[in-house]
Amino acid sequence: MNSTMTTEGLKQRQRQPPASVPVIKKLREERLGKATEPTPHPGGKIKHGVAKQALRMFLFAVYFSTSIFAIAITQYIGLPLYFYSKDLFYAWMALSKQHFGIVSTTMTYWWAPVKMRISGDESVRGQFRKTEDGRLECDFPERMVLVSNHQIYTDWVYLWWISYTASMHGHLYIILKESIRYIPILGTGMMLYGFIFLSRKWSTDKERFQHRLKKLSTSHSGPLSGSKGLDPMWLLIFPEGTNLSDNGRIASKKWADKNNIEDLRHALLPRSTGLSFCLQELKTTVDYMYDCTLAYEGVPVGQYGQDLFTLRGTYFQGRPPKSVNMHWRRFRVADIPTHDEKVFSDWLLARWREKDDLLQYFVENQRFPADEGVTPNVNGGKPLEGAGWIETEVRPVNWYEWLQIFVPFTALALVINVILKMANIVLKVLRVK
Repeated sequence: MNSTMTTEGLKQRQRQPPASVPVIKKLREERLGKATEPTPHPGGKIKHGVAKQALRMFLFAVYFSTSIFAIAITQYIGLPLYFYSKDLFYAWMALSKQHFGIVSTTMTYWWAPVKMRISGDESVRGQFRKTEDGRLECDFPERMVLVSNHQIYTDWVYLWWISYTASMHGHLYIILKESIRYIPILGTGMMLYGFIFLSRKWSTDKERFQHRLKKLSTSHSGPLSGSKGLDPMWLLIFPEGTNLSDNGRIASKKWADKNNIEDLRHALLPRSTGLSFCLQELKTTVDYMYDCTLAYEGVPVGQYGQDLFTLRGTYFQGRPPKSVNMHWRRFRVADIPTHDEKVFSDWLLARWREKDDLLQYFVENQRFPADEGVTPNVNGGKPLEGAGWIETEVRPVNWYEWLQIFVPFTALALVINVILKMANIVLKVLRVK
């Protein structure tokens, strides 16, 4: 089922140059030397001085490093389960992945609080709701392919949070560059999470990719397993291959010129090979591909979010984005033309041009369009209602949820302590010591 735009004017803007957008006019004036003041940072002024930044950095480093260490220990505790029960092993690793989802959620809530504005079109009607205490909950399926444009390095933080709102933060799988697997502790942890590492050489990657996708279509009956016979899985892919930047913009333009097509204004041209292969391999086990369009409030046209919302600025200086905006659509995998590479490439490019129009709409309105329609329920239940714009924040369900991360590590320490004390008693009884 193809998604349709909720705003009729979006399609009419597909070829319209964004010359009328005020921020573009301002940038042109700056280049011509007419502007007297530099464009203010979209996150506002630096909120914390050097001393407070240092303290925030120290506390962040302590929390993140101890959490990663505790998660690594949790994973190592579970390694023997692989030889005893694969079901228990995969459930244990899913549990440790949930812990990392909690880490990314809490570190953003504490150090870089941000307004999240969520909307969608008719294809996801009824799948978003806001709880009484202001949190977002998503009714997304247990298995799906998730694609998104790539704006900044930390896009995955907000997408992992979305999986958290759907209780799927233990089942997110990300396709990453091969080099990341060699990072000490983190790389090993990602391997145990079942993440997919690619070298970007299709002749090398294809067989490995196929093996991993087959494993993602298996079933396990242990804890945290799926309710419909297959393991839960959200497979996250960034078809652009890299985040939006000067280098990415240049590469996208070269690709456009090489293929004699028009480049995009606010996104990079997508590459279709990897996504096409995923959909073909998973088409019998995945019903929908979900598409997220990401945008960060206040980023001037001609500048890049990655340069403005750095790790230091976002988490330590107190300049996170004023809002992170997501627009969601979904497409039935059976309706996507994966049978022919050229046809699929054209189909994906058309979807990315729609995404580019959505981003143009965001530039003009500082929010995405939102579905507020109603669909009658054919089974006599409540009608499905579009959620409009849901404004919320990245935060955990309970403030003490982060303590879960340290439970396995603490339990192991207690067991080791008991064993050592018992050994000491035995040695004393035997008068060895």
